[in-house]
Amino acid sequence: MSKPQRFATRATHAGREDFSALCVHAPPLDLSTTYPLQDLASGTESFDALVAGAATASNPIYARLCNPTVARTERALAELEETEACVAYASGMAALTAVLLARATHGRHMLAVRPLYGTSDHLLASGLLGIEVEFVEPGEIEAKKRAATSLIIIETPANPTLDLVDIAAVVRAAGDVPVLVDSTFATPVLQLPARLGARFVLHSATKFLAGHGDVIAGVVCCNEADAAALRTVRAATGALLHPLAAYLLHRGLPTLELRVRQAEANAKTLAERLAQHPAIKAVHYPGLGTVKNAALVQSQMQGPGSLMAFELHGGFEAASQVMRKVGLITPAVSLGSVDSLIQHPAGLTHRVVDEKVQQQHGITAGLLRLSVGIEHVDDLWQDLAAALG
Repeated sequence: MSKPQRFATRATHAGREDFSALCVHAPPLDLSTTYPLQDLASGTESFDALVAGAATASNPIYARLCNPTVARTERALAELEETEACVAYASGMAALTAVLLARATHGRHMLAVRPLYGTSDHLLASGLLGIEVEFVEPGEIEAKKRAATSLIIIETPANPTLDLVDIAAVVRAAGDVPVLVDSTFATPVLQLPARLGARFVLHSATKFLAGHGDVIAGVVCCNEADAAALRTVRAATGALLHPLAAYLLHRGLPTLELRVRQAEANAKTLAERLAQHPAIKAVHYPGLGTVKNAALVQSQMQGPGSLMAFELHGGFEAASQVMRKVGLITPAVSLGSVDSLIQHPAGLTHRVVDEKVQQQHGITAGLLRLSVGIEHVDDLWQDLAAALG
């Protein structure tokens, strides 16, 4: 049978190619922490290969080096992102940290485009990893590159304003410098950065990929050579994704497109209604054309997604009131779950970002970020409208 090309089919079957030979229908879950050795020579050979970054070996040796359940999930995600490999980590921040450490061996200067997820911004600005990160606008990348520049970091759609960044244009400006795209908000349903030349595609898999609020995970999809370097970092730092989390992440993939598209349909309706509400000062949603580079929705993306941010006329007090009064929508951080979540970026996810930077990028006291779920849209609107007064 020819390999299926449509996303829904690939998402349903990715990582399951050997099920017939294994005589199973659900993915096996391997919780072993260590693996018996057939003989010392093959064990030593496997250990050396895994520590050097190999994806597999004749013996996994120890779960920090390799786990079959994690490896299966990685193969599935690499297929969906159309990359050679994927490396999974215990969180999205662990995944980002691994890329930074791996690339720092090639040069300790990096460029980043704001806005970014608050903790990503904080890590890059802190100097904690001994790297120098310069924050630039996309149009400044070519001029700001140095011989020591080893990575360019962007997030699109951006957290929390939903601004879009032209991936292909950034790749052209970067030249030989690898580009990392945090594609968490888009998922491979809506955006494939590797097709546009990005060398690293990062996801907080906690969000849409797992999709049910019960997994903390991060993944980096990339070529095999880069994956080997990332596995070496993972083995040394102990940031391997737990196999149960990998199992749940893999289980979520068959419904990924269904979840993303239903939530997106809800978001389109809510964004339009919010834009007409007198309590709302502005709605930031790619589907309304109210974000930077909104035209990229028609080219770079396959839809505007289900995240939006909206600013209230009453500032912090009004935002606080909405979070207190919602009943169906959960006031909580995170996003991409089957249920709707609302949070205050300036006070929560982006609180660690310098206040001047927040203001510069539109993260105001009256801004709320809404992650729309798959509930009935009229129930969601009734809840929002009541909270807005």
